[in-house]
Amino acid sequence: MNDLPKGCFAGSRFLAAPIPDPLGYGQRAVDFIQRLTLTEGARAGQNFMLDTWQEAIIRKVYGDVDPQTGLRKIRTVFLLLPRGNGKTTFTSAIGLLGLFGPERDPAGQVISAAADREQAGIAYASSARMIRADPWLSQATEIVDSRKALRHPKSDSVYRAISHEAFSKHGLSIHLLLADEIHAWPSRELWDVLVTSQGKRTAPLTFVTTTAGVGRGSLAWDLYDYAVKVERGDVQEETFLPVLFQAPHDCDWTDEAIWHAVNPALTSGFRSIEEMRVTARRAAEIPAQREMFRRLYLNIWGDSAAVTWVDMPVYDEGDAARPVELSDFRDKPVFIGVDLASVSDLAAVYCVARADDGGWLIWGRQYCPAEQYRKRVADNLPYAEFEASGRLVVTEGNAIDLSRIIADLVDLCAEFAVEEIAIDRYGAVSFMQNLIERNLPITQFNQGTVTMNGPCKEIERAILERQFHAGGDPILRWNFCNVRAEPDSGGNIKFAKNKSVGKIDGCVAVAMAIGRALFCDIQPPSPYEHVRHGEFLAI
Repeated sequence: MNDLPKGCFAGSRFLAAPIPDPLGYGQRAVDFIQRLTLTEGARAGQNFMLDTWQEAIIRKVYGDVDPQTGLRKIRTVFLLLPRGNGKTTFTSAIGLLGLFGPERDPAGQVISAAADREQAGIAYASSARMIRADPWLSQATEIVDSRKALRHPKSDSVYRAISHEAFSKHGLSIHLLLADEIHAWPSRELWDVLVTSQGKRTAPLTFVTTTAGVGRGSLAWDLYDYAVKVERGDVQEETFLPVLFQAPHDCDWTDEAIWHAVNPALTSGFRSIEEMRVTARRAAEIPAQREMFRRLYLNIWGDSAAVTWVDMPVYDEGDAARPVELSDFRDKPVFIGVDLASVSDLAAVYCVARADDGGWLIWGRQYCPAEQYRKRVADNLPYAEFEASGRLVVTEGNAIDLSRIIADLVDLCAEFAVEEIAIDRYGAVSFMQNLIERNLPITQFNQGTVTMNGPCKEIERAILERQFHAGGDPILRWNFCNVRAEPDSGGNIKFAKNKSVGKIDGCVAVAMAIGRALFCDIQPPSPYEHVRHGEFLAI
């Protein structure tokens, strides 16, 4: 890849050189993995045929040994690989190599560690499926799904998947550590405990696999920074193997030649080029999507989490394309989102309904106590303009007048066909009880990534297609200027209140309302997650 821009890594210089295998351990490890059975994707049911880059890593790690002692030279592997290139399947195979293969230790401990239970479960499930697909491995293994554990009784070795959330890892003696997506790990504490537990082993191995992260000063950044220095030769470290698939910061991120260089699965055919093209077209107009594409698909490390979520000129085009009045909601199913994030600053109530063009009609108000309003005007924020527009209601005192919000919701339900009022139950139990007593159709809505991902991405789509119509609401536009999207390791997003540069209450309320509208488009309401017409279900 000599024709790529300067700074583009497409593997590792260590893998390009001849790889010694004096005792045949590299070939032995390759043979073990290629006897495993793939269990997902287009190749399910076939033997695990290592791609060229994967085989090179295995041969380098397990074959490059001291001929006299047979001990491996490599003790840490740092694999920076974009999303969608088979990290989980590859490391699952390495985990089984450490549990069953020639690299196992007596009473060995293989630990797969991730930021949360969900990610840890994905890694474990991949390993367990490979075992179940092989009659010999199935007979040789005890599988305990409830504990995410695999045990090999013959050697008294165990494979466990653990998460940062379940922190009780002292007393371990790990010979193979698989550290997954460390850019998402919230602290260094788990890393320190796991790595220091390897001191009792003769030749422990740590295998780090991750996509690029954001910001500096974290564990992930420190390891990445060190890997770059080793790769470039600035640091001489023969026990540390960096394998970096990464485009440079100043590259043309739309260049498909770069996509292929840093996504090896495109060459082998199990990574979709069409999916990347579709995502890139959206990324061309949505800054947050662009940063996500650069980070997750090209492994370009983000300098900061403060990335504008949308291009406001694109937002304005859709907003101006269709005027919106409250009367436009008559004869339409209406969903309402209520965000009471801060009773001392802003609260938001927004109605949404489907527009004729397939997009969304948006109308709402936000509420601010008079004392806070005066402070915001003094801070030179455009709160006076917001009040003049009629979209900001200023109430007396130093706390939002919840009775005014309740009265407005009652009026909206009396005038329109309101299907649901979505509210985050956290900190709003008494408020919800007031609505229940008035027989209003309220629904609990958790503002976590799982529930916010769908509506946030639908808002992105509508803005991109110029189908997000908010009637020139100035305070909502200001909210969208402030909003920042927080992605997880799988590319799912939610609006991050703690990372946004100003108030985003209106955006959150709109997302909640659209989330419920999307849900009800797919399936009818369930009594187990709704609170409707006076029935309060505590779940």
